Amino acid sequence: IFLSFLSSLLIPRLFNGMQQSIENEKALLNQLNQKQQSLQHTLETLEEKNDELEQFAYVASHDLQEPLRMITIFLQQLKSKYDGVIDEPGKKYIAFAVDGANRMRQIILDLLEYSRAWRTETAMENIDLNGLVDDIKILFSNIIHEKKAVITTAHLPVIQLYKTPLLQLFQNMISNALKYCRADGQVCIHIDVKDMDSHWQFAVSDNGIGISPVYFDKIFVIFQRLHNKNNYSGTGIGLAICKKIIDKMGGKIWVESAEGNGSTFYFTIPKFADSKIS
Repeated sequence: IFLSFLSSLLIPRLFNGMQQSIENEKALLNQLNQKQQSLQHTLETLEEKNDELEQFAYVASHDLQEPLRMITIFLQQLKSKYDGVIDEPGKKYIAFAVDGANRMRQIILDLLEYSRAWRTETAMENIDLNGLVDDIKILFSNIIHEKKAVITTAHLPVIQLYKTPLLQLFQNMISNALKYCRADGQVCIHIDVKDMDSHWQFAVSDNGIGISPVYFDKIFVIFQRLHNKNNYSGTGIGLAICKKIIDKMGGKIWVESAEGNGSTFYFTIPKFADSKIS
């Protein structure tokens, strides 16, 4: 009788407690689903806005080139036609204006390149990175000869991806190493790779001027420069393009360096990067 009485008290309470627990779990699951849907919607909205901004950058940059070209042409004609009339300060002002127009044109071209990074109409293909680097060496043959640079590589893999972004990635990496070299001594660049099971980890090392750790994050931001344009040319977009491409692949990019001791840029490419591409 005591056990029956005890059961009659406990069982309904246990049942009610279990029922309440199940209802709480359902409510929590519904909240999580709602938050996940909201997050997904936010991500889709951000992706749309990003695409719109890239398209705007492309159109704006493209449309700016023609009036800028006309400004440069008329400034040069002004200098040529009135060379004997314009005094030295006037010639200097024209030279400043032409230089500014040329630099603005380069910024526009770089902005176009950044907006088009990863935009490709071609299909994926098996790419031998050894051959890709050889093609880049031919492209940079003049500056390699001028700086007496030596570019070596480990045996690089064959990966399946879009060729154009990969070409941009390695081209900008090598160009960066060639640009920020020391004035004295031979320029040495080495490209290494490690098989990390789920991804490839590449390393592009140089013996150049190096970078202070303070600027490790800044160098991957578009149009951020660490040096005077008179000492090192460019607009500071190459590494930003590299980061954009790596991000699209689902990889990571970082640098290890010290001022005066060269730099090593690391980046990863997932072996199944094609499944991450949108």
